[in-house]
Amino acid sequence: MGTWDIGPFANDTAADFAGDLDEAALEEREAMVRSVLKRSAGSADFLGICDGERAVAAAALVVAQHPEGDPACSNYGPSEPLPELPADLRMLAVDALDQVISNRSELAELWAEAANWSKWRQDITRLRDILGPPIPPQEEALFEI
Repeated sequence: MGTWDIGPFANDTAADFAGDLDEAALEEREAMVRSVLKRSAGSADFLGICDGERAVAAAALVVAQHPEGDPACSNYGPSEPLPELPADLRMLAVDALDQVISNRSELAELWAEAANWSKWRQDITRLRDILGPPIPPQEEALFEI
């Protein structure tokens, strides 16, 4: 079936990743999420579509555990619980999502040709914004005239 929607688990690759997580022992699931994010975040040359789709799904799982995140509710996402994921996965997920939307990403290339590209990009940006470090407020400089 391939890809049927823009959600993080709305494609065969991500749905298969969710199934793999469900079949793995609880103590192995964090390492699986970390591995997917590392592989995508460290992509120096070109990020293939399957790695990109898994990275978006893994990042959505990290977002689901963030206080400001939405649950990763999907009919195709993992049905088994994940352990609490360590906070360091947040920045790894940000790096992976940055690669997913870069000009070195096959997934971004394919979505750029789709009619609902902007909605997909907004969803990726929303995930990234939740995980990204807050931008400190700038102090206003006071000048005397």
